[in-house]
Amino acid sequence: MYIDSHCHINFPELNEKIDEVLINMENNKISHALCVSVTLDKINEILDLTRKYSNVYASVGVHPDYEDIQEPDIETLFNYSKNEKVIAIGETGLDYFRLKGDLSWQRDRFRTHIRAAIKSNLPLIIHTRNAQDDTINIMKEEGANFATGVMHCFTESYEMAKKAIDLGFFISFSGIITFKNAESLRETVKKIPIENILIETDSPYLAPVPNRGKLNEPANVRYVAEKIAELKNISIEQVAEITTNNFFSLFKKCKTL
Repeated sequence: MYIDSHCHINFPELNEKIDEVLINMENNKISHALCVSVTLDKINEILDLTRKYSNVYASVGVHPDYEDIQEPDIETLFNYSKNEKVIAIGETGLDYFRLKGDLSWQRDRFRTHIRAAIKSNLPLIIHTRNAQDDTINIMKEEGANFATGVMHCFTESYEMAKKAIDLGFFISFSGIITFKNAESLRETVKKIPIENILIETDSPYLAPVPNRGKLNEPANVRYVAEKIAELKNISIEQVAEITTNNFFSLFKKCKTL
């Protein structure tokens, strides 16, 4: 069995055919999916899904790409974290690729999430793009190692991955590792121990080969697992078992439900 550790099945493209999405998960041996929050105004949609489907879990957070939106505070994130199906804080982090200029607000938001994760005793889901130094520095300054978490949809350097692992974080790979132009990322996959890896789709985006260009969904996470098995020269069964164990090791609240 596989677990999709990061998806957005509440987004309209997938939510409008959610029963089909869940059937496809079952048919492709995807046992669980973590539906990740990007804005607070949609968190109740995600929680509705978790109530309807026992194998769907939630996070709570605000993505760094959204500037003019309801800003999260520690208490709001903490209060949502009490919901039995909320197993993580995020996604949060820094993105210096899509946004330019004064991004101090983004760094402040990142710090808020880390503090909420520590208070909630839940792991962090971190998005980072073109912001390696600031991401790691803030993680260290705020004690993110006390929360632990995952660097999701990782596309940065092996050196950054190693620093995150040293802080107790997992590294999650998406369908990007199947893309033709992702050779350097595949080299990073080879270097990172399988015991530090999670798999995800980030659906409805980033559909892996052989479905690139199509709508992505959790069922496609098996292609990510297959590519990791190929790169590490291990069996697909090993990848499935170890990444599943890694998921439950990180998201401990999930195991108690």
